[in-house]
Amino acid sequence: MSEKVLFVCSKGFPEGAYIPQHEPVISAFDHGFLYGDGVFEGIRIYDGAIFRLDKHLDRLYRSLEYLGMEVPFDREFITDHMIEVARRNRIVNGYIRPVISRGDGDLGLNPEKCKHPTLVLIADTIILYPKEYYEEGLRLILSSIPKNSKKALNPNAKLTQYINNIRAVREANLRVAQEAMMLDSAGYVAECTGDNIFMINKKGLCTPTTENALPGITRETIVDIARNIGITVHEQRLKPHHFYKADEVFVTGTAAEVCPVREIESNIIGDGNPGPVTRQFMEEFRKATKDPKYLTHIHQYSGRS
Repeated sequence: MSEKVLFVCSKGFPEGAYIPQHEPVISAFDHGFLYGDGVFEGIRIYDGAIFRLDKHLDRLYRSLEYLGMEVPFDREFITDHMIEVARRNRIVNGYIRPVISRGDGDLGLNPEKCKHPTLVLIADTIILYPKEYYEEGLRLILSSIPKNSKKALNPNAKLTQYINNIRAVREANLRVAQEAMMLDSAGYVAECTGDNIFMINKKGLCTPTTENALPGITRETIVDIARNIGITVHEQRLKPHHFYKADEVFVTGTAAEVCPVREIESNIIGDGNPGPVTRQFMEEFRKATKDPKYLTHIHQYSGRS
């Protein structure tokens, strides 16, 4: 099979170009490379259709606005080329990642030196967790690495600055766990390193607020599903012990989808197996990925590119 391609629009490719994915495309002076100055999204493709594209683009542009980053790429331009890069790579079930950095500048921090933002669009397949974790559940730890203070970085923006999360993933790896639960500066559960987190108890479905967490698109889908099937949703501040004592726990994310949790810090959740409500959400989410109201079909889309 031929090598996959990327779409790149930058100072070096001002009109945009499709190039082999392993060909160098980013300047050493790009502020995304030097300083993590950029934004990104992770978007799923199911059976040839992009899932909740508008929601992802909404968040992408909110993140750009937070950084004060003005870009010459409008939504239609990005959509056209995301779909084309998926077509060229023959991705039917997979993942699209748009990344936008401040662009080529100099070794100083001043963003005004960066006159040409860089856009890179990647389309590929993805498997975050093997099948057995969806059948048996994940093992989580409570990370000693806190979330960044919201006074320093807006947790609602999806930025290319993930150092705290990466440190927490390393911690989970060293402790032979698949994920890590991260706390905010007040000691409340915010989210996991790459996922939102939910629990089920006698009150219904409970999840941390997005005050100190990324408002995940899958998270939003699960909240909508819960309300549609008559399960009460509580978005509230939660301490770790609330999760330890929960009947069921699961995590959600674009890559993870809906994945059960069997253990947190040696506390077995429920009977140690994915619970019935979690399994119901897994099934309902699979149905949602086929719901036409959420889908942009790649081969039916006609853009301007």
